[in-house]
Amino acid sequence: QVYLEESGGGSVQAGGSLRLSCAVSGAIFSPNSIGWYRQAPGKERKLVALITGDGLRNYTDPVKGRFTISRESRDNADYTVYLQMNSLKSEDTAVYYCCLRHGYAYTSWGQGTQVTVSS
Repeated sequence: QVYLEESGGGSVQAGGSLRLSCAVSGAIFSPNSIGWYRQAPGKERKLVALITGDGLRNYTDPVKGRFTISRESRDNADYTVYLQMNSLKSEDTAVYYCCLRHGYAYTSWGQGTQVTVSS
């Protein structure tokens, strides 16, 4: 069983910053990667940023240079993945989800956290 708990969402004005956290715990298989996705109202869920177990990072073009994904180890092989979001724009408004893919066959999603950017 894997648990993903997100936090850090909220409301901010355009140009501001937020940091999202995703605490990952449980039976995590290798290889693994964790991504932050977002879903705006009426739109499909899309990948924003990804970090692999080896520390490789990828970002979707609209957030390059503004968002940074990182991971920090905790006890018992658990870890926390962060998404630092700077220079936020109104189009970044969405529900943000973290998603763990591991062991080639397993996928787990967090419950989502709302980010609202007002212009």
